[in-house]
Amino acid sequence: MRHALRLTSKVEGRLKHHNPKRNSIVSISCDLASLLQSCNRTSQIAQVHGFMVTNGLQHDPFSVSKLLASSIQDTQYAASIFENFRDPNLFMFNTMLRAYSISGTPWKAFGVFNNLRARSFLLDQFSFITTLKACARELAEENGQAIHGLVLRSGHLLFVEVKNALLHYYGVCGEIGHAHKLFDEMPEENDLVTCNTMMAAYMQASQPDMALKLFREGVRCGQGVSETSLLSVLSALSELEDSRGGESIHGLWIKVGFHSNKNVVTALIDMYAKTGSIESGRRLFDETMSRDVVLWNCMIDKYAKAGLLDEGIALLKLMKSERVNPNSSTLASLLSACASTGSIKLGRYLSSFVELEAMKLDAVLGTALIDMFAKSGFLDKAVDIFQRMQSKDVKSWTAMILGYGVHGQSSNAVALMYRMEDEGYRPNEVTFLAVLSACSHGGMVKEAMECFRRMVERYGLLPKVEHYGCIIDLLGRLGLLKEAQGLIERLPPIKRDATAWRALLAACRVYGDTELGERVNRVLVEMDDQHPTDSMLLSVIKPGTCYMYMLKYLEHLNNGSMYLECRNFELDMLHLPWLGVCDCSFCWQSKELAFAGALHREIANLGYKSVAHCLHQKPNNQKTNVAHTTGPCQ
Repeated sequence: MRHALRLTSKVEGRLKHHNPKRNSIVSISCDLASLLQSCNRTSQIAQVHGFMVTNGLQHDPFSVSKLLASSIQDTQYAASIFENFRDPNLFMFNTMLRAYSISGTPWKAFGVFNNLRARSFLLDQFSFITTLKACARELAEENGQAIHGLVLRSGHLLFVEVKNALLHYYGVCGEIGHAHKLFDEMPEENDLVTCNTMMAAYMQASQPDMALKLFREGVRCGQGVSETSLLSVLSALSELEDSRGGESIHGLWIKVGFHSNKNVVTALIDMYAKTGSIESGRRLFDETMSRDVVLWNCMIDKYAKAGLLDEGIALLKLMKSERVNPNSSTLASLLSACASTGSIKLGRYLSSFVELEAMKLDAVLGTALIDMFAKSGFLDKAVDIFQRMQSKDVKSWTAMILGYGVHGQSSNAVALMYRMEDEGYRPNEVTFLAVLSACSHGGMVKEAMECFRRMVERYGLLPKVEHYGCIIDLLGRLGLLKEAQGLIERLPPIKRDATAWRALLAACRVYGDTELGERVNRVLVEMDDQHPTDSMLLSVIKPGTCYMYMLKYLEHLNNGSMYLECRNFELDMLHLPWLGVCDCSFCWQSKELAFAGALHREIANLGYKSVAHCLHQKPNNQKTNVAHTTGPCQ
């Protein structure tokens, strides 16, 4: 407020002391334009705007153009200025196009562009560049191709910036063929910026080999290199896992004098980590004299992703000793690794570190803590973090919903989604997937169907196979096998994949539907997408087939075509009840099985009911023993 008063006084003071000979619209507009350059908040710009209205400058094109240009970060405010000006000029139209192209609503640029064309203005290169950026952000292929046609007719393809905007648009939209054709039609003297744009297009299209080839051709032709080209080629080498090529680029980096460029250093460390040479990345990190928080975060993140949590924690301590303050991103990567590996001790240490450093619980750090605590079994701590967060985003809400779902609190998960909507947040596909998964585990059919309907009708989100999989799993859990089968058969072919059928097969296991289980298994065979666990599930449904299917499974293992790490079975993958209900003489004897059997009995003692009795026709008084046996098959 104090700054706002000083700003108003400054404007009024300038105008009061104007020389009568200079006190004209032009001189006042120049003073206002100079003053607007120092405004960095909408509230400050609004003061200048108010002064303009008071002094009759709201219709002066020059003053309004400068006011509009200062307001592009707040598109709503900029739009109100633009719409209230009676006769906007080309500069104002281009300013609004730029504002929308960098905003959260890039599609609004298309309406401004159509309005501009309707006014019969002679479009310039900036009109095309900004609109093409909006097309790229919206993946608006038809609009982009139409603008390409206008560019050709108007002759603006002569401007290299327009060419690069088209290349960028086609690259982002995955139309690499159009981008390549446009690049080849350009004059031979393509500049470095154009080549960099084409390299970025190749990377967008997942063609790192072509990006690397273009870079080598440019170096061979003496075109030179820039920071952007080095970053692109390092990204390509990372994708190709080409460590030798990365070392060559490292040498070129030193030769051309980019050794002090932190962006390139960060990209080199990333490349070394992705090509399995994290030690080389650490040496480069240690050799770098001036290390900012971004570089520290990069090295810590690489350790975290490589599962080297102890090294990451040690680097965090070194970071503090060198008086570099960690930020949310520093802790988020380590917390994510703790959540993935189940390192509860280190996760709690990092949580204590956050408390001791009095770090702000922003959206990034808070979400990472919620995810870590929820996956580690400490739901109460996850809820506490969520409630204490000073700022939240969609990911924060989704992480908390997922936490409730994982811990079986399906009602809380659904309620939190509605609260999320009430507070003005828009759920995305991942949010709805978390809610549907929670509903599936909680048997909440009505709530699941309502969430699915809201997802499609209210938010216009296109369900993916994972969303349908949750509904199918829910129907299967409740024994509605025919309904689940009908839903799968009504799905579009592209979404009727093995995941959906496998969920139905698992339901057939639970409810002992032999006929449907065999039918589903035949479908999986016809799809050529069979997995050894399919045979194991079918053997549960159809007693007496255990030995045959187990041999088939072991044959897959011996061929190395499936999971070789399956020596360490998780309880859910082993399906202990399956061993108990089998009528054949085949049985595994191992320490792991004995331990898992003891654990299974402990689960039963805690009150959890076994579903194994559904799988085989035995008298009721034998079902519990059959489900929890660890001895020879009975």
